Amino acid sequence: MKTFGIRRQGMMLLAILFGTVTGLFAPWRAAEAQSGHPMLGGPRGVTRAVTGEPLEGILVQLIAQTNAIRTTVVSNEAGQYEFPKLAAGTYTLRVAKPLEFQPYVREGVQINGANQLPAIVLERVARGELLPPTPEIAAQLTGAEWLMNLPGTGQEKRIFNWTCGGGCHNYQQVFRNRFDEQGWRLMLDRMLNYAGSPLINRRPESRSDSEDFNILARWLARVRGPDSKDTPFQVLPRARGIGTRVIVTEYELPRTLLAPHDVHGDSKGNIWYTPHRSPYVGRLDPRTGVVTEFRVPDTPGALPGTHRIWVDQNDIVWASENWAHNLNRLDPATGQWRQFHMETGIPTNSPGFSNFAMDAQGYVYETLFDAVVKIDSKTGQIVGRYPFDRISSTYDNMVSNDGRYWSGGQSGTNLIGLLDLQTGKVEELETPSVISGPARGAFDREGNAWFGGRGGRILKLDPKTKRITEYAPPIPYVAFYEAHPDKNGEIWAGALHGGRFLRFDPRTDRWVQYVMPEPFSHDRRTWIDNSTTPVTVWYVDHNGYLVRIQPLE
Repeated sequence: MKTFGIRRQGMMLLAILFGTVTGLFAPWRAAEAQSGHPMLGGPRGVTRAVTGEPLEGILVQLIAQTNAIRTTVVSNEAGQYEFPKLAAGTYTLRVAKPLEFQPYVREGVQINGANQLPAIVLERVARGELLPPTPEIAAQLTGAEWLMNLPGTGQEKRIFNWTCGGGCHNYQQVFRNRFDEQGWRLMLDRMLNYAGSPLINRRPESRSDSEDFNILARWLARVRGPDSKDTPFQVLPRARGIGTRVIVTEYELPRTLLAPHDVHGDSKGNIWYTPHRSPYVGRLDPRTGVVTEFRVPDTPGALPGTHRIWVDQNDIVWASENWAHNLNRLDPATGQWRQFHMETGIPTNSPGFSNFAMDAQGYVYETLFDAVVKIDSKTGQIVGRYPFDRISSTYDNMVSNDGRYWSGGQSGTNLIGLLDLQTGKVEELETPSVISGPARGAFDREGNAWFGGRGGRILKLDPKTKRITEYAPPIPYVAFYEAHPDKNGEIWAGALHGGRFLRFDPRTDRWVQYVMPEPFSHDRRTWIDNSTTPVTVWYVDHNGYLVRIQPLE
């Protein structure tokens, strides 16, 4: 077991990397923000343009020198912002993701209570709407903004969106590279013809001769070739209205290249996470930023890395190993592990045992050998099997709150499985979209199953009527790895490639967009703390940090 304080890493300083430290502005003499909101009451100030008008939707961030915890709030329509109460100390004040404005950074800011901070006065980088295609601005673009700006047909972009946008990485990881067509073909061969994100085992079937493969290789060579040029950038609108009423806190994790995957909270207020690229499972104490790691036992020949994490009602931690095909049980009090190896019929280092679910009695559910299987967590033995006719496997497994239903969707298809656990009846249902890609999700308190769709929509299955409804987001070129309902029936989902976390009310069809401080919202699993009002939303970003989202209403 290892314990770390949060430390500052390069990811957290995108704008600082390219920015300059500003001078000290005279204190703002207008009225302070002072909202009176119980979650606020900390440092405050105002943002405005050099021409004097207030700026809404500016992401104002304080970074603690002691532990590198990043706290971000958003300016309202009057340009005002207000932080929560923060520990006294030295901070860096910056504008996160300034995009159309010059970077703003002030080091060594002393915080002690409800400080009135100097006015943040921002200068535009361009006179018009379009931004110059400089490396500094390109580093701040979301994946959706990249696709908005690159030339190409609807067919080319949709093939890229569907083929490369499922959630193993962000679009920036692709577009920062430049290759000729042969280079892109070699890259695509590895990405599409090898199993899972380890890319170790070659799949038995090849996609290199498909029409989509050829279209994609030619398009990437044209728009990201050695000699291709970027044109001025158009960007998505800043946050406004209710989208500015939020606090976002980011916690750096103590290792690089973790590729963290899942989160789950325990009864003590700690947040547990799993990494795809490390043998350590981590526990964050949000009050201090301290991370404690627990090393998973090795499996000879298997790449280390965990996938699903689940904390049961007794605070026992369960984690799957997707490459080693293990179910692991950790008692945090003793640090003792117990490991169950699952026979999957799949080669080691290919995805084999991942997104299990656990019911109130402690039974584990997963899909293996073209069936839903029920596993006794005390022995690791399969005690029930419910075969499919058409579905070979599902990416997620979810059990309704009352224990009546299981559901899961098959990646790359429009198929959703539904199992009545009382009767044993299995149904395979089709979504309205041809390739909706139902991925991960959860049941709401009314018994509906919700899925994030890799095809770009959020899906709802009503087990009583067998009706599937699809909801399209207000952002182009995004995908959903997951969708999660809260206690109020609202649905939360990170818009992959959109740099935004979305809050959807199915009763009113209202979408709220919370813009994230980094150009990523790479959410692969959400955990919602329903004990708070409003709810508190947690996810671990694939890029290496834990995120807490606290809406103010």
